[in-house]
Amino acid sequence: MDVFDRMLELAREGYDCAQIMLTLALDMDGKSDPDLVRAMGGLSLGVAGGGDICGALSGGACLLAYFAGRGAPGEQPHPKLGEMYASLREWFSEYTAGYGGDSCRCILAGDERNRVMRCPLVVQAVFEKCCGLLEMNGVL
Repeated sequence: MDVFDRMLELAREGYDCAQIMLTLALDMDGKSDPDLVRAMGGLSLGVAGGGDICGALSGGACLLAYFAGRGAPGEQPHPKLGEMYASLREWFSEYTAGYGGDSCRCILAGDERNRVMRCPLVVQAVFEKCCGLLEMNGVL
């Protein structure tokens, strides 16, 4: 199953953008973590449903941190993690400019149908950008 099909499968199962992003990361890592996926739900629909920061973007930042961040005492984040975050944010602002902004509110534009029309494309693009950043920096 390719990434887009897996993403659509997760969306049909009721997962939101940020949850999908981390489930894809877990899939890549050959792991399952329902508690982590559940917690990611707090970032969906613009952080706690507020319509602000897009769940794909916040989920993408979490995906970068999942592979390149610090997770245990004595562990250090990848030295390029801050640059990867900055690159993701800059790219995302450019990518979503056509929607009038990079917030969930702008991307959805008050039309719930955009969760089906726009969000899958945004999630896929963010996932691919994150994977590219991780590969470019020798993490994947």
